[in-house]
Amino acid sequence: MNTAARTSHGGWKSCVLGAATAAALLASAACSPNGGDGPGDGKPTAQPSTPGTPSATGSPSAPKPSATPSATPTPGATGTGGGDGAVALCAPGDVSITSSTEDDKGQGVRHILLTLTNTSKKACKVYRYPLIQLGDAQRPVPEIKESAPMPGTPYEAIAPGKQTYAALLLNGPMDEAPAKTMTVQLQDTEPGSKKGAPIKVAFPGVDTVYYNDFAKVTHWMTASGLALRFIMSS
Repeated sequence: MNTAARTSHGGWKSCVLGAATAAALLASAACSPNGGDGPGDGKPTAQPSTPGTPSATGSPSAPKPSATPSATPTPGATGTGGGDGAVALCAPGDVSITSSTEDDKGQGVRHILLTLTNTSKKACKVYRYPLIQLGDAQRPVPEIKESAPMPGTPYEAIAPGKQTYAALLLNGPMDEAPAKTMTVQLQDTEPGSKKGAPIKVAFPGVDTVYYNDFAKVTHWMTASGLALRFIMSS
C-alpha cells in the first residue's frame, strides 16, 4: 500500500475513535446528577421545618404549650366563715344594730331582721351568729345550724358604713313568754365567747315580743334576703 493510502486509512480510524469518545462523554454527562439544566439537576437544598408541619424525618415538630400558673384564692377575700386574722374583730363601740320586722302590720312580731352597721373608720369582722338574750330567758337564742358557712370559709370584712345581717325567729306553736328587752352580744374568736359588752337593741315598733323554745337565729350574712330565707317559712 502506498503512502497516500496509509495516510487515508489512518485518518479514517482517528475519525471513528474520536466520534466514539465524544459519544461516550456525552452519555456520561447525561447520566450524571449534576449534568443538564432541567428540574432536579442540582443538589437538593434542605428546607427548614416550620412549627406544626412534618420535618425532614417525617416527625411533627409542633411547639410545646407553655405552662401557665393556676389562680389561687386569696384568703379573707370573701365569705363569712373561719377568720384569717387579717382584719380585727368588731367591738361593740364599732357598730350599731337595729331591728325591723317582716310581719304584716297588726300581726304579732315573729320574724325580725337585725342589721349591723360598721360605724367606725376601719374595716372589722363579726364571727358566727349574734348571741341574743330575750328578756329573762335562761340562755341565748340558739343558732340555725343550716345557716352556718362552709368550714374554712373566711369571714368577710365589713367596710366602714357597710352592713351585715342576721334573721331572728321568735316563736312557734306553743306556750310563749313575754320579753320587753333584747340584747345582742358579739362573739369573740372562740365559739360561744363574748366580745365586749352586750348591745341593747329596740324591738321593731313594739314594746313587747313573745318567744318560746322555737326561737332561733341565723349566722351573720352579707345579704338580708338570704338571712330571711331561713326563717320566713316558719
